[in-house]
Amino acid sequence: TAFLHGELEEDILMSQPEGFAIQGKEDQVCRLKKSLYGLKQSPRQWYKRFDSFMVEHGYNRSPHDCCVYHNKLKDGSYIYLLLYVDDML
Repeated sequence: TAFLHGELEEDILMSQPEGFAIQGKEDQVCRLKKSLYGLKQSPRQWYKRFDSFMVEHGYNRSPHDCCVYHNKLKDGSYIYLLLYVDDML
């Protein structure tokens, strides 16, 4: 479900899903408002949204690996967040 939260930057049109076609409008297409699992754009759009959220909350992205975020706390300790596809550690 992580990919459902990606915001699309371009218009993507798809044929009506099987069993959904409205009688008399079978030739019309659907314009996607949100990302769907299976789109080429889905992983990238989800990552861009995740990255902006982490940066807004004070985390820094590692210059060595874009899937590692870190944040230094006031007491001097660190929080490391490791991202793999759509799982976090």
